[in-house]
Amino acid sequence: MKTTFKVSYYLRSNYENKEGKSPVMLRMYLGGKMANLGSTKIFVDKSKWSNKTSRMIGRTAEALSINASIDALTTTLMQIYRKYEVSEELSIDLIRSVFLGTDKEFTTFLPVFDKYIDSITQQVGKTLTKGTFYKYKVVRQNFQDFLQAKYHRKDIGLTELTSAVVQDFELYLTSVVGGVHNTTTKKLRNLKTVVNYARNRSLIMHDPFANHKLHYELVDRGYLTEEEVLRIMKKHFEIERLELVKNIFIFSCFTGLAYIDVYNLTYDKIVTVEDRQWLITKRYKTSVDENVMLLDIPLAIIRKYYDINRKGGKVFPMMSNQRINSYLKEIADLCGIKKNLTFHMARHTFATMSISKGVPMESVSKMLGHTNIRITQIYARM
Repeated sequence: MKTTFKVSYYLRSNYENKEGKSPVMLRMYLGGKMANLGSTKIFVDKSKWSNKTSRMIGRTAEALSINASIDALTTTLMQIYRKYEVSEELSIDLIRSVFLGTDKEFTTFLPVFDKYIDSITQQVGKTLTKGTFYKYKVVRQNFQDFLQAKYHRKDIGLTELTSAVVQDFELYLTSVVGGVHNTTTKKLRNLKTVVNYARNRSLIMHDPFANHKLHYELVDRGYLTEEEVLRIMKKHFEIERLELVKNIFIFSCFTGLAYIDVYNLTYDKIVTVEDRQWLITKRYKTSVDENVMLLDIPLAIIRKYYDINRKGGKVFPMMSNQRINSYLKEIADLCGIKKNLTFHMARHTFATMSISKGVPMESVSKMLGHTNIRITQIYARM
């Protein structure tokens, strides 16, 4: 005879947090036995809770998020039940131990995050930049700080990591950390990568991001006019670091390469096709082909640093993007350019100048290594 299994939720009405909300409690039934699983760490206003449906009332964003988190917990418990349904091991204690994680190496999230960071350490300098690696450590610290600020806890159980927690973390990043939309989205994507790492290892049975859409907003970073580019080109700097940064920036203005692709550029990526020299490479960010014919100006810049840097294999003696952007601000001041000059502005300048010279949008998109022509339209001020 099949054993019945049921999951239910109720509000602990005799307790309220600082926001005046009560915790949603979880219990399950197997056959004639019942087990309390404690707080779900989900808090709801009593007036907005339905005892009949065991859900939050309404269709607000908060209600949808809370109810999605409740559904995720139910799904996790049902998956555990079905896994052991026909097994002689099936018991209410077994379901509880699997759900709470007491049968696993990991029961909370931050140690899993640490394990993921350890797993990608060996990729640094190969398939992963130091900057990307550092960003995961920053997100890990952000999440730990968030748990302390929001829940007054040092960690969170794997089963407690629900869509409501993700939503709270997003709000924390925007309101407390103060990140703009795209920075917040990048951090949430990093968190999702770690969550997927845990899910692929069956450490987490549900998807906290199932109802959370992550998207970037296209940002217009500005561009330089042809006159402004010429003004920088003609300016000679006695300070060697400024002269280097100027030349690398101008190189990008005439090739459209992003900072990381200039940083990684090696001589084997420069090939001769029908007596013309080309850059044949792939974008580090997307692995999309990026093929650009080298005009006289970028070729002259390459030759300028050939004897200095050829032993290292890389075309240019690069420095960090942060330092380059700092020096570009000096260069802008010295050249009388009243714009917030950054290295990435060179790609926008390349796109805009190419379109203005009659190069087809599709060709510019391919040269920039874009995956979507809409992005090129933003770059080219269309």
